[in-house]
Amino acid sequence: MTRVKPVAIALLVAIVAGGIGIALGTRGHKAAPAATPAQADAHAFAPTVPNAGPPPEPVPDGMVWIPGGEFSMGAADPLGQDANAVGMQATEDSRPIHRVRVGGFWMDRTEVTNRQFAAFVEATGYVTVAERTPAAEEFPGAPPENLVAGSVVFSPPDHAVPLDTHFRWWSYVPGANWRHPVGPQSNIDGREDYPVVHVAFEDAEAFAKWAGKRLPTEAEWEFAARGGLAGRLYPWGNEFVADGRFMANTHQGHFPNEDTCADAHGGVAPVAQYPPNAYGLHDVAGNVWEWTRDWYRADYYGTLASAGVATDPAGPESSYDPGEPGVAKRVHRGGSFLCTEQYCSRYMVGTRGKGEPSTGTNHLGIRLVKDAS
Repeated sequence: MTRVKPVAIALLVAIVAGGIGIALGTRGHKAAPAATPAQADAHAFAPTVPNAGPPPEPVPDGMVWIPGGEFSMGAADPLGQDANAVGMQATEDSRPIHRVRVGGFWMDRTEVTNRQFAAFVEATGYVTVAERTPAAEEFPGAPPENLVAGSVVFSPPDHAVPLDTHFRWWSYVPGANWRHPVGPQSNIDGREDYPVVHVAFEDAEAFAKWAGKRLPTEAEWEFAARGGLAGRLYPWGNEFVADGRFMANTHQGHFPNEDTCADAHGGVAPVAQYPPNAYGLHDVAGNVWEWTRDWYRADYYGTLASAGVATDPAGPESSYDPGEPGVAKRVHRGGSFLCTEQYCSRYMVGTRGKGEPSTGTNHLGIRLVKDAS
């Protein structure tokens, strides 16, 4: 596949920041005093109807059975505010809420770890996109000094900054890749059970093929993340902090310069540090974003809704993001450790992210599925 990996730092960061839902938002949930049209979306959620029958045998190692069934897909705005402003609300691309039917499948209990990815690399000799030096013929006219392998890393300033541009907290770091998550001086020693990061879409597909699995569709991902709950804000319910306990790895404190680590983790956490959802899946909110196989279109849900109940939707045939019309993107799901009360709501279970396929970051990883025999 042709890499669209930009060589200019500014251009690369712009594509990444615009593409992967680094917009962050209010985490606290306060009920609005009266219903609004956006809040009325919540009434569009009908009960989830799981498929009947026991899980097939045998159980693949490290995976849980997702029964599939019919459910309401999408996200409602709990506050009734501007759907694309910062704060705790969904975005317009998460609407309209629509009915979807998916078949049963196995899904990784956790995000793919460094240990698992290292086994793949050792067995195959695979080199990730972030580890490859961009070729001069890919970028005619680019200065040789700009043709350096690397990836995009969250680089918080040491002081408060306006939240008006992503350039203030993202940097292209030469030498950053899955082995060196924050740059060439870092490594993954002792971090074998952390999610692998800096994986581009083709890296994710290569690993999936080797593992005998595949990336989930966006519909499969959301059905699994909801855990059978219909219309809840989070995979566990409607309260972000449940009974005084943090349920996901996100950002606390002043974004982007301070993380108080109130949830016990600063940055990426090892997998399975928080309670699983009802299907046994850990970290389907927060920690790292996860690739899905679907192309991203902002208007795709309208297409699905017009068809009635969509059966096993596989995403649109092509990508279109009105914010960056010339950049093809794939859907990301789940939010990351950068979700914060100032600037992101993508840990809400029905909301969507997006990213340019050749771009990885240190808050983007993988979770795979396997078809039932």
